[in-house]
Amino acid sequence: MPIIDPLQPRWYAAYTKSRTEKKVLDRLTEAGFEAYLPILRKRHQWSDRLKWVEEPLIRSYIFIRVNEKEYYNAINTTGLVCYVTFEGKAAPIPDRQIDVLKMLLHQGAEMEVSNERFAAGQKIIVVSGTLVGMQGEMVEYRGKKKVLVRLGTTGTNLLITVSLDLIEKE
Repeated sequence: MPIIDPLQPRWYAAYTKSRTEKKVLDRLTEAGFEAYLPILRKRHQWSDRLKWVEEPLIRSYIFIRVNEKEYYNAINTTGLVCYVTFEGKAAPIPDRQIDVLKMLLHQGAEMEVSNERFAAGQKIIVVSGTLVGMQGEMVEYRGKKKVLVRLGTTGTNLLITVSLDLIEKE
């Protein structure tokens, strides 16, 4: 059984060397691969100034969409370390999760990345608004009600603030 469908490209998360995410994105794009690096715009305060900076949402990760033919060529890109695996196999990420991530960043949704392990909570589904159809679990984090969305097998969680009137129990 092949690792991935030979005809259909799928998204995979890959580790990059520390602080090389943007360079790796450029290299992958120049080589003709479809790649995505979620960027979050943040305000940083230094002792002498306040400045907006763009940082990767998930440090040392980049998402690559490849088919079986491109799979090994893409990982040989300078700056990439390896694909994220689960039980020894590269773990594909559903297109829907990447689409939701792109939509959230484009709309400037209030979110933060957390690698903490949350206890299983009430499963919910967003029934209205721009995130309609998104599934997750309800958590209370730092006193705010947020929806927890796990990104595939990367071990990364997104905590997204969603109005309670837009969600229902699944």
